[in-house]
Amino acid sequence: MHGLRNHAAQLLNATRRHFFGQCGVGLGSMALASLMAEEGAAATQAPDLQDPLAPRPPHFAPRAKRVIFLFMAGGPSQLELFDYKPKLQELDGQVVPPSYTKNKRFAFIKGDAKLLGTRRKFARHGQCGAELSELLPHLATVVDDVCIVKSMVTDVFNHGPAKLFVNTGSSRFGLPSMGAWLTYGIGSESRNLPGFVVLQSGPRGPRGGNPLWGNGFLPSAYQGVPLLPGPEPILNLASPPGIDRARQIEFFSTVQKLNSQRLDAVGDPEIATRIAAYEMAYRMQTSAPELIDLSGETKQTLDAYGATPGKVSFANNCLLARRLVERGVRFVQLYHTDWDHHGNPDTHLGQPLDDRCQEVDRPAAALVKDLKQRGMLDDTLVIWGGEFGRTPMGEPRDLIGRDHHVDGYAMWLAGGGIRGGQTMGATDELGYYAVEDRTHVHDLQATILHVLGFDHLKLTYRFQGRDFRLTDVGGNVVAKMLA
Repeated sequence: MHGLRNHAAQLLNATRRHFFGQCGVGLGSMALASLMAEEGAAATQAPDLQDPLAPRPPHFAPRAKRVIFLFMAGGPSQLELFDYKPKLQELDGQVVPPSYTKNKRFAFIKGDAKLLGTRRKFARHGQCGAELSELLPHLATVVDDVCIVKSMVTDVFNHGPAKLFVNTGSSRFGLPSMGAWLTYGIGSESRNLPGFVVLQSGPRGPRGGNPLWGNGFLPSAYQGVPLLPGPEPILNLASPPGIDRARQIEFFSTVQKLNSQRLDAVGDPEIATRIAAYEMAYRMQTSAPELIDLSGETKQTLDAYGATPGKVSFANNCLLARRLVERGVRFVQLYHTDWDHHGNPDTHLGQPLDDRCQEVDRPAAALVKDLKQRGMLDDTLVIWGGEFGRTPMGEPRDLIGRDHHVDGYAMWLAGGGIRGGQTMGATDELGYYAVEDRTHVHDLQATILHVLGFDHLKLTYRFQGRDFRLTDVGGNVVAKMLA
């Protein structure tokens, strides 16, 4: 008994170190699991609590079964990438008409800022004739599979709150993220990996941090789990030194029984989450290292993405995203930072924008092609975009840049019930306001849930006396986007 207590202390200390760490209640932080099926142990909890991530049917037949969200943190400039404006070129250097900026707030510029035409060339591509910047030559090769939305609008013009708004439907901390809502609604098809995985690249993490992929008031089983580069993709997933398989089984069989008894007594879903996390963490000791090892991919595949095994990059993460959804993960979110091009020495619309586009254009297009070649694009929704766009006015800085803009910007979507080969929506002649097919962030969220088989009005969770949903009190499905 004394030895078992020492063994328990070792494992629980390892668990606690990560349980209260930067990733919150992560699967790896839960340490290692009771072995259940592997060891022939029988679960004692009720079926509805036995596995919070067990697959469940949505409200109606879905077009998409999974999502890959390529999040360009910082706000990419639609005017350099997707939305060419001849009138803006003509009026380059002139003060913006007061009617555009009256009662408007910006992060940095004043109302008398001068209009800024783009220095980038545009051309039409594909059978659909979509107009794209020279900075996106690889996207041009898949444009007939893509829906470009040029009329996005949002409510929030500062980075952290705006990222929260896109991901949780609110600019306030504490609400569930989109991936959490999805896994709460339909669970996961993966038994060896989390239902919601987060991958990051770029010089730093996104402003807003962990709440962007948090579970909010939903049970913690539904939060996003960040995968880290290197041999230990989830912290503290490996057993502590000296703990072999037999001792693991002995300890966690006891813990599982105690947790099951407590679950039967109080019915707390967090206990069910803990039990399921123990089990998955054990399985992930094998599945997670195998997942991130790209050396088994063909040279042709690695070259298509521009991926290099062992390297931290957006290209590697796009290939990992494909590997994750192949293994049943429901929601994969890739954050790539440094799109905040105001006109500072390292963040302007010259070489830094070239660099960001070179980092993401090839792998994003390769992901679409790869999914299509494998027969997965039809039921995998791919989304590309940031928290807002950039102003038609330039900033009065030493280098060329634009301020945050919420009244008209661009994103693109492909696969998963979205009608490709179309450019939807339009902004006015200066690229300031969305004037055709105006698509609010809540409309985008409602449409994403729709292709996944959910009525966004009915996917709710009762908390503190009211029913919450991802789209708050707004949102309409955008029929034009749908195939």
